[in-house]
Amino acid sequence: MTYQFARINLEKTTYKPTVDWFYITQPNIAELQDIYRIYCTYKHFASVMPLFDSQFTEPGTDLIGYRDAGELAAFSMIKRYDDKNLLAAQFAWNYRKPKLRLGITSLQTECAIYRERGFQYLYLDQAHLYKQDLEGFEILGPL
Repeated sequence: MTYQFARINLEKTTYKPTVDWFYITQPNIAELQDIYRIYCTYKHFASVMPLFDSQFTEPGTDLIGYRDAGELAAFSMIKRYDDKNLLAAQFAWNYRKPKLRLGITSLQTECAIYRERGFQYLYLDQAHLYKQDLEGFEILGPL
């Protein structure tokens, strides 16, 4: 199994937010865990890493919510390493309206948010094929 890591060079992106997003400052952890469960079930993941309740309130972590018709439909968990580097640690959504393509539009929105905040790189962990079409996409090489 080949495992490649990837990141987005935010300086090479031109995205603007295109979805109804907000920072989740007082997380309803049960609601977020439910969205994560629905997401994993919908995707038919054979194995998943649990999200621990403490991850939702961990210092250095931003929670970004995405609304559809005024209701929370998805969230991203973004880990800030320092003032230039971030990790897209987790994304999940309820898939009630798959045509919204929240998996892609959320990443594009996050590129815009964090580029405007002065960050340089958004690390994606695994280099899934669908991510390779994102502006600023880079495969990481050896150190």
